[in-house]
This record gives sequence, structure tokens and C-alpha cells, in this order.
Amino acid sequence: MRFLNWQTVLGLTLFVLSALVYFIHFLIFRDPHHIFIYMLGDIAFVFIEVLMVTLIIHRLLSVREKRSMLEKLNMIIGAFFSEVGTGLLTYLSDFDTELNNIKKELVVNTSWSGKEFSKVRKNLKNFSYEVEIRNINLEYLRNFLIEKRVFLVRLLENPNLLEHESFTDLLWAVFHLTEELSVRKDIKHLPDTDYKHLVIDIKRAYTLLVREWIDYMEHLKNNYPYLFSLAMRTNPFDEKASPIVQ
Repeated sequence: MRFLNWQTVLGLTLFVLSALVYFIHFLIFRDPHHIFIYMLGDIAFVFIEVLMVTLIIHRLLSVREKRSMLEKLNMIIGAFFSEVGTGLLTYLSDFDTELNNIKKELVVNTSWSGKEFSKVRKNLKNFSYEVEIRNINLEYLRNFLIEKRVFLVRLLENPNLLEHESFTDLLWAVFHLTEELSVRKDIKHLPDTDYKHLVIDIKRAYTLLVREWIDYMEHLKNNYPYLFSLAMRTNPFDEKASPIVQ
């Protein structure tokens, strides 16, 4: 025999208690007319209560909770770019043979609106990322990423990242590139087939990095002008960028 769960038992208990109270009311006042009037009134109000609680209040709380979670996620994204992202993007972009075709569009400034950011995102979808792997110092890249591996692992352990799919994809791409480079003992002498494999991993991480960087810049501009100022002065795509305020 299947045992009833506690929710079913609780529901039946409350129903029986409600019926018992109504019965006691009837025994005392002998007035079923008022009993049914108030009962129908209470039942009618239940639908309004469901509307208020589930559709309005719950929705407002969900929006507030989601906004708070996204704010925390943006803090994590900011930490990523400060610790890993900006440095990695600066290094890899130097070996992008097609970068000149879009570099000017990536020089973000304070006059940008949502329209400019949307335009750049659209252009990036059609941009051909070409990284010349032969010119990359893979040993330097490997050491840089291995040094940041613990930091990347900690980010991946954060359960809130499930709410930000694009950033999660970026973290996995960078972490996978780190693993690929770390398991090769002789990184300086690789066959052409291995170079072709590695360039795919590098381009994947680089592509996602550029796209996420644009989103991050827009977030800073809209919410943190002082952080946006520093981000502009360290823009990896601006050859004239300098952290020194002129």
C-alpha cells in the first residue's frame, strides 16, 4: 500500500478542520444562510488572491531576484576580465590578421549608446577571426593560462553561472585551451596537424572573448562610469589607449 505524502495528509487535515469549524458554527447559530454567504465570499476572493500572489507579487519578486543575480554575475565577469580576460584579449588580438577590418569599431567611448553596441555585435557575427598561431608564443600563453587556472576553476564552480550561458561558454573555452596547452610537454616543436588543432581552440576562446568583452563594456558604461573610464584607457583594440589620464 502506497503511503500518502505529508502534503496530502496536511491538505486532508486542513479540509476536515475547516468542515468541523463550519459544523460547530452551525450547531451554535443554526444559520446556514450566513455560513454559505461567507463561504462563497471567501472562495471568490481565493481567485483574486492567487492572481495577486502568483502573477503579480511573485513576478515582481522574481524580477528583483533575477536583477540581483545578474548584478552578482556582472561582478564575476568584471573579476574575470581584470584577472584574465583583458590580458588574454590584448595578447591574442595582436595576432589577428583581420583585426584592422574592425579595430576602429571596437574603440568604445563615452558617446556610445545602445545603438552603437548593437551595431558592433551585429558586425562581429560576420567578422572572420584569423589568428596566426605561428607567431604566437605558445609557451608564454601556456604559462599565463596555467597561472590563472585556479582562478578559472573557482569561477566555474559558481552555480550562478548557469544563468549566464554565453559567459559560461567563454569560461569553458578558455579553460579547455588551458588544458590543451598544459598537457603538451614540448610546446615549441609541434606538427602541423597539432597547430591546426590548437588554432581552433584559440579562435574559439578569442571569438567568445571579444563578444563578451563588448557586453561587459556596455554594462560598465551604463552602470559604472568610473570603471568604464579605466576600461576605455586599457582598451586592447585601441593603439592609443593608456591607463595614464592625459
